[in-house]
Amino acid sequence: MVRLPQVSGRRLIKLLESLGYVVVRQRGSHVRLRKKTGAGDHHITVPDHRVMAKGTLNDVLSAVSIHSGIPKAELVRQLGG
Repeated sequence: MVRLPQVSGRRLIKLLESLGYVVVRQRGSHVRLRKKTGAGDHHITVPDHRVMAKGTLNDVLSAVSIHSGIPKAELVRQLGG
């Protein structure tokens, strides 16, 4: 199991944008992103909080890992963990 770093929602959004996700909308502190893939569109919601909860970060990274084909450990490394 990879140890998750403490990151802000903004930092995670920047990582997702570098992977091809595009911000679609924002409602309150929640930002909705979309990425077009061969299997269809992948939508993900990221809370733009100062420090993201570990469980939320884990869920987002797991979903992105599955849809992008990038190992979760590599995503954590890119976040600086």
